[in-house]
Amino acid sequence: MTHPTPFLQQASVPVFKQMLGGLADVLNKAEAHATARNIDPQVLLQSRLFPDMFALLRQVQVACDFAKGVSARLAGAEVPSVADDETSFAQLHARIQSTIAFIDSLPAAAFETAGEREIVLRPGTPKERRFAGQAYLLAYGLPQFFFHVTTAYAILRHNGIELGKKDYMGAY
Repeated sequence: MTHPTPFLQQASVPVFKQMLGGLADVLNKAEAHATARNIDPQVLLQSRLFPDMFALLRQVQVACDFAKGVSARLAGAEVPSVADDETSFAQLHARIQSTIAFIDSLPAAAFETAGEREIVLRPGTPKERRFAGQAYLLAYGLPQFFFHVTTAYAILRHNGIELGKKDYMGAY
């Protein structure tokens, strides 16, 4: 007899994978745009919407961090530490793929008690936050993830890359 996939696993891992796939496709279009127009890729990778916001490169890193961190915490697994040393589109693609591979490696059964699991962020600091698993995913993790994916898309769209909603959404 098979057990149904836990709700929080269904509401997180497939969503992260879909949107990271869309982000990878958007990055492919950006790289092709730069190549076709003889634009240094660093111009796009270091672009930002406003001076106090992260550049494209960092937006992608943080989106990946939220996908792996949220998934790991909900599954009760250790959050893997990754150096933020990417400097190219190829390295960002590798980061996206390693993020997807990690979240795919988490067994669905590990999410069974995720809704009640206490998630503690920044423990022992003045910024400590405590959440029940469901609130962590729905009120914090997904909104943070979508903010960074959306901002990456907006940076590229602002820089003239021809993108639409279908590119943003990825394959579903």
